[in-house]
Amino acid sequence: MEPQSATQSSANRQIARAAGTVMLAFLLTSIISLARGVIVLRTFGTGMENDAFNAANRVSEMLYNLVAGGALASAFIPTISGFLAKKDNEGAWRLASSIANLVVIIISFLAFLAAIFAPQVVRYLLAPDWYAFEPEKFLLTVQILRVILPATVLFGISGLVMGILNAHQNFLFPALAPSMYSLGIIFGVLFLSPSMGIFGMAWGVVIGSGLHLLVQLPKLLKLGGKYYTSLGLKNPAVREVGLLMLPRLAGVAVVQLNFWVNTNLASGYSEGSVTGLTYGFTLMLMPLMFIAQAIATASLPTFSEQVALGKHSEMRSSLASALRAVLLLSIPASVGMILLRIPLIQALYQNGDAFTSESTQLVAWALLWYAAGLVGHSVVEIVSRAFYALHDTRTPVIIGICAMTINIILSILLGKLFLKIGWMPHGGLALANSIATSLEALVLIYLMKRRLKGLQSSKIIAAVWRALLAVSIMGAILSIGLDRWSNAPALLLLFTGGLTGVFIYALVITLLKTEEIFQLFNLFKQKVLVRLIK
Repeated sequence: MEPQSATQSSANRQIARAAGTVMLAFLLTSIISLARGVIVLRTFGTGMENDAFNAANRVSEMLYNLVAGGALASAFIPTISGFLAKKDNEGAWRLASSIANLVVIIISFLAFLAAIFAPQVVRYLLAPDWYAFEPEKFLLTVQILRVILPATVLFGISGLVMGILNAHQNFLFPALAPSMYSLGIIFGVLFLSPSMGIFGMAWGVVIGSGLHLLVQLPKLLKLGGKYYTSLGLKNPAVREVGLLMLPRLAGVAVVQLNFWVNTNLASGYSEGSVTGLTYGFTLMLMPLMFIAQAIATASLPTFSEQVALGKHSEMRSSLASALRAVLLLSIPASVGMILLRIPLIQALYQNGDAFTSESTQLVAWALLWYAAGLVGHSVVEIVSRAFYALHDTRTPVIIGICAMTINIILSILLGKLFLKIGWMPHGGLALANSIATSLEALVLIYLMKRRLKGLQSSKIIAAVWRALLAVSIMGAILSIGLDRWSNAPALLLLFTGGLTGVFIYALVITLLKTEEIFQLFNLFKQKVLVRLIK
């Protein structure tokens, strides 16, 4: 038997290698997603059509997340990883086939119902104010919703394929899939919208969902698995996925309810508030995806394998290492986005035509308050995966439900408070999300520490204080520079400010002899420099 330190080191390297691959893919995805946002907002701005599209797209996102998104992955990957760890490939493929068949049936039925009752969905759930006061926007939202619903079925299948590939330690093509979705939307805006208007972007969603699936199929077929037509309702593994998924479904439902409440509230604010929230959140998601989701995606199969083999102490060490890495990266990213939000949005979107200076303020205001919660979101991504690996979807869901309930209450209260003091009220909705998620992260860490009988707290605290010291110096220098050069072109401010911030933070962290930075640098050499030389 290998010594524990050797196997632990191997597990950490496995996570690091996988995270490096996912980070590179997510970097490409982020660039393409940025390009998508630029093209969309410079074409449609923050006006009626984009508001209608973003509201309608909320329904398809909800259906996908409920049936085949995070809820399924959190239950499916730990279960199938157990089969793979024990070399039971037939059992793994029987499970995957049954889940795929069930996903297609369920999500197709839900999409069909949503299409039939689209007017009622928009009227009573999404935007009642539009039905009462803006009938043209209401009808447009209903029509867009019906166009994009087929994408949910394609996303459902694709989401399961992502889980299968991740469980087999294949991360590259699943991580590239979101970029294919963005390319579909870009195609719709550039080539279909000139003749079809906003419906061109809606059809781009459908095209993008197909590309999201197609890019993963070659790797899936290469695995050589066998497809079974059975629903597997009597298969214990299928029932286990269902039981694990039920509490997670409740959690996802509450999260989606929160988004729906925000859309409902924002629809009653000034025009562009829905789009401002959507793109403020989207910009916050980019560093979240690149940092936390990359590490979390790479960690879950390894966590699951460690649990399946009874190596809980190794999992504790792997989780602590992942948390330190994500904190060291998310803290400066949060401060950087807050300080550079205006030049970021101006450089990306503002063109003085569809996307005006007022549009910039709408998105920047939402981004300010969303970016404050980036660290909390990042921690939740990592710690929740650890619970899923332990086959415990109930605990993070219960905490998530409590957090999102607080989120909804705070959204109502802070929206009114911001409106009362003369601030744009949609910022209150973003702040509510950040507060609730930060509380969720703290509670999850506390409970996981109790579950694992420790979490190398001293090392985590040491990483945090180093990050806070470095980011304080970075933030002070950046603030002075941005104030002094406030009249410079936005792109120049963004470029020089970003490079300066990265350099200062990296320099201070290195001088503080932070172990994780040297590990990340070695990972960069292995994953990027070596490949470039080759």
